[in-house]
Amino acid sequence: MENSTKVTDFIFAGLTDDPELQIPLFIVFLLIYLSTLLGNLGMVGLILLDSHLHTPMYLFLSHLSLVDFGYSSAVTPKVMAGLLSIDKTISHNGCAIQFFFFVSFITTESFLLAAMAYDRYAAVCKPLLYTTTMTTNTCVCLIIGSYVCGFLNSSIHTGNIFRLSFCKSDVIDHFFCDAPPLLALSCSDTSVSEMVILFVVGFNDLFSIVVIMVSYLFIFITILRMHSSEGRQKTFSTCASHLTAVSIFYGSGIFMYLQPSSSHTMGSDKMASVFYTMIIPMLNPLVYSLRNKEVKSAFKKAVEKAKFSIAFTF
Repeated sequence: MENSTKVTDFIFAGLTDDPELQIPLFIVFLLIYLSTLLGNLGMVGLILLDSHLHTPMYLFLSHLSLVDFGYSSAVTPKVMAGLLSIDKTISHNGCAIQFFFFVSFITTESFLLAAMAYDRYAAVCKPLLYTTTMTTNTCVCLIIGSYVCGFLNSSIHTGNIFRLSFCKSDVIDHFFCDAPPLLALSCSDTSVSEMVILFVVGFNDLFSIVVIMVSYLFIFITILRMHSSEGRQKTFSTCASHLTAVSIFYGSGIFMYLQPSSSHTMGSDKMASVFYTMIIPMLNPLVYSLRNKEVKSAFKKAVEKAKFSIAFTF
């Protein structure tokens, strides 16, 4: 047996070693994170405050915003701190906690996207039965089920990866604790762990993608049967925005995880990771909600109430 020292702390390699890029990157990530917080928490606030938005679609959107806020917050603040500090270390337990919450929220999002696609299918294809199909109990069950699947999936992955021994190096060639760079550091046999990741992630993604694609197949058939060109255009525009965001979300996930570790290059992995840890949570409020007339109306009402309150106070 080789003499080895067990790793108790990890060091992030980060996005770049160039000191001239660290401050600009910090500013960019700070702006992205603030936009993410404002967009997602603002969306949750609007949905809670406006009774007109207390419908199944906006209930799903509020939880999607919470999940986006969750997994962005699990990663981005630590990345920004690393850009300003020489110390880029994270403890073994801290790494496990970051990984657990990141995987929990991002898996929950994949199931929420599937639930939202089913909700749109029920609304477009069976409008007369929509209120009986998407009842409050049904929506609550779909949301709770998404969270349960997310945290169960994360527990499997966290136990699967952090049972391994890490003694090759303490430098994670990434900017947060993720599966591929952690597997690269392990001095244990990772073949079983890779198989577990491929199976679990593959099953989750396949299930969610099938639900989304089947739902939208029926939606497109219904759109083609519509007599009103305006109705077709409006519905198709909504579906196109949703499918664009879904493609980016699942595309980056499949690129990252559904390939052997020997096929990974850290440069491409980091770019894909920036996409789904920072960019997607910032864009989702715009893609799913801010283009919606009802949300815009609720936002205007909230602004008017805030102006009235300020004017009344002074």
